[in-house]
Amino acid sequence: MEPNEREKPVTSENGGRDQDAATETFVAHRNLLFTVAYEMLGSAADAEDVLQETWLRWADVDLGVVRDRRAYLVRITTRQALNRLRTLGRRKESYVGSWLPEPLLTTPDVAEDVELADSVSMAMMLVLETLSPTERAVFVLREVFDLGYDEIADAVEKSPAAVRQIAHRARAHVAARRPRGVVSATESQKALAAFQRAVETGDLQGLLDILSPDVVLLGDGGGIKQAVLRPIMGADKVARLMLGGLAKHTVALSMEPAQVNGYPALVLHVDGELDTVVAVRFDEGRISGLYAVRNPEKLSHMHRETALRR
Repeated sequence: MEPNEREKPVTSENGGRDQDAATETFVAHRNLLFTVAYEMLGSAADAEDVLQETWLRWADVDLGVVRDRRAYLVRITTRQALNRLRTLGRRKESYVGSWLPEPLLTTPDVAEDVELADSVSMAMMLVLETLSPTERAVFVLREVFDLGYDEIADAVEKSPAAVRQIAHRARAHVAARRPRGVVSATESQKALAAFQRAVETGDLQGLLDILSPDVVLLGDGGGIKQAVLRPIMGADKVARLMLGGLAKHTVALSMEPAQVNGYPALVLHVDGELDTVVAVRFDEGRISGLYAVRNPEKLSHMHRETALRR
């Protein structure tokens, strides 16, 4: 049954009680719904908008006919996110330079949930960007949140058989592009510390030692802040660009480690102000991807921790 077929105005007799129950349920699942929307959109701001739209629809639902409130809320969120994702795709076409996901300062428990951390890592979010909107929704709901094919079919308005085919195709697509090998939190922290030390001391060889030969640097300034407009590839080019760029600065720079999207990252402050978030991708113990987000419109969620849930 479609959500719109179940939605009925709340009667005045039970209005207060139903509204309290609706609010309690929504609050209980809010972090889950935000995570679903964020993984589909790569934008915290858009995910928050989707949650607002989800609440407006949920508030008018007759709870008496809803069998599974969590699944129903996920369904509404997914449909709203799909609508937003198609709009976001058109927006990206005119974006200045590389488009990177909006980084989140995540709570410690996100890193402890290895599967969740992997699914929201900057590297995985960029892989998800290569899927079609429906493929992305199916992959996220199946592989991250373990929803059944029937539930996903309701959410994306496809048959269960079609969803199975989409899931298989999306899984193969992601598997071919996701980071190679699992890197533990300890290993990633150690590698990032070595990277930070080499950058701060201007140690070119130290930087080359920690970078993969085919490392890629992406920068997102959104046309507001200066950033590389195209991907920079190769350890030597990336290392020299980074060291040369930092050497030109005459302002006070500080670099601090932080948990971003479930993984260790570096946060750069200029004269005490948040300037850049550098997330990394690790492959076989070395850094193979550097994602520098400078667009100030994408850094608002770096001032407070964001709780994510599965």
